[in-house]
Amino acid sequence: MSAATQKNRLGLIVVGDEILSGRRQDKHLPKVIELLSARGLQLDWVQILSDDREVLTKALRLSFASDDIVLSCGGIGATPDDHTRQAAAAALDLPLVLHPDAKDQITLRCAEMAAKGQGSADMSTPENQQRLQMGFFPQGCETVANPYNRIPGFYIRNHTFVPGFPVMAWPMLEWTLDHRYPHLHHAIQHTEQSFIAYAIPESRITPAMEALEKQWPGVKAFSLPTVGEAGGQPHIELGVKGPPDLALPALEFLRNEATRLGARIEIPVGSGVGN
Repeated sequence: MSAATQKNRLGLIVVGDEILSGRRQDKHLPKVIELLSARGLQLDWVQILSDDREVLTKALRLSFASDDIVLSCGGIGATPDDHTRQAAAAALDLPLVLHPDAKDQITLRCAEMAAKGQGSADMSTPENQQRLQMGFFPQGCETVANPYNRIPGFYIRNHTFVPGFPVMAWPMLEWTLDHRYPHLHHAIQHTEQSFIAYAIPESRITPAMEALEKQWPGVKAFSLPTVGEAGGQPHIELGVKGPPDLALPALEFLRNEATRLGARIEIPVGSGVGN
């Protein structure tokens, strides 16, 4: 069980040249945000990395040195373009070893497929020996069960590594969040609320945003301008995020300042912000 606390940042690593080249669109980021949000958690950072062992090793060395909780999707197969398992081991200065549970699960998978007339249950065949390569993980890790086809991922030092296929990755990540980090669920009360401000430039409201963050430490102010694309009227979405007891008075301050500075205010439908 992880020793993570509510102070740990949450990060996502998506691995794959196909994402960077545009051959495939990443689906993990929105899904991970959804999974975290349902548990009262937020993503702090994301990296999309190539299938390059040196790049992966460097990134993982940094994340292992932090207290971050990291979810990593992709690159744990056994083809020449898969480097995540090897990079994780190198980043930790650990050898890759065949995990006994991974060996058992892969063996069982091969037997199940053979019973369907696909391949052989004989683990000495070259094909099955190659499949066993997917069970070589950094020494000392734990496996993460794969409910789709039994080929496991692995967990070590607050890092969870799963395949790139969403049908496999997402149940594995959900299990991880619910079984390794249940104590973090809804541990921090957090709200994010905003309003629309017309006829005011960001430069005019920025000093008020800076004053807000000084007056209410722990609250972040944000500004999302729209320049009037598609024929719409230029405006700014102004808001705050943080603990409700601090964020709500900070939001009122920001609205009052925007109004005082000449903005026309509109409250988005469903924002939960009162007039």
